[in-house]
Amino acid sequence: MRRREYSDPTALRAMQGLAARSFPATGFRHIGDLTWNWCLSLDRDEKCPTAIWTQGERTLAWGWLEPPDSLMLQVDPDHPELADEVLAWAERTAHGPLSVEVAETEPHLVTALERRHYTPVVDGPFMVCLGRPLIGRQEVPRLPDGYTIRAQRDHADVAGRASAHRAAFGSTRITTERHARMRETWPYRPELDLVAVSPGGDVVAYCQGWYDEVNGIGAFEPVGTHPGHRRLGLARAVCTAVMHAFADAGGRRAIVYSRGDAGYPVPKRLYESMGFTAYTRTHTYVGRPAF
Repeated sequence: MRRREYSDPTALRAMQGLAARSFPATGFRHIGDLTWNWCLSLDRDEKCPTAIWTQGERTLAWGWLEPPDSLMLQVDPDHPELADEVLAWAERTAHGPLSVEVAETEPHLVTALERRHYTPVVDGPFMVCLGRPLIGRQEVPRLPDGYTIRAQRDHADVAGRASAHRAAFGSTRITTERHARMRETWPYRPELDLVAVSPGGDVVAYCQGWYDEVNGIGAFEPVGTHPGHRRLGLARAVCTAVMHAFADAGGRRAIVYSRGDAGYPVPKRLYESMGFTAYTRTHTYVGRPAF
């Protein structure tokens, strides 16, 4: 067994190897979700330390610290003993008590957290994992006059896609440069990253799809609509178009992670109306402060 440490998620492909292998058991940490999080960490002043545990060429566990003290981790269910090693590494590396999000389908991680006296957050936000089979091909809803759905074609589209994300989420993290770099990162496929374009030619909604061909699973991450173009059915239409693209690639199932608490209910209602159903949810655990 060997542990390697990095100042950022340099070992992304090694981490994705474990994610793809573990997904049938946990339904959590899709390979595309990791690339999306990698994109969010690009060129940040704060470091995002990572560590991976390998045996030969096989990744058995990894930990990824998001500033200031949020830990993402994954441990091969066949090697549950490594959960304690990942947590111990993160506790040494972080500046304060850790916040850790795990899925109910990862009982080996829940057991390790409880053994180390982490406590669950009872009333806070949580994510629900939703999925649906890619059968019974739904027709893409009709768009308002003048709106179209297509892949991004040029630099102006890439800039528009980044701008639409910033408007949709009130965030400055996705710049044109970050989105362009992500488009060069595996497993990005341009035919799965679709945009809705207004009659004036602006990108106003989008659904970014990621496809895991090993498991036949497509994931939405992220989906957004510019505030000035909401309630027009654009998100439903562009998500349906991406599901068609998943099916054309050979996919068997689509998934999406959405807030499950009452604080942000609209996306979950949209996905449920499209035939997605919940199969697991996350819980956040918080470590004890050091004295």
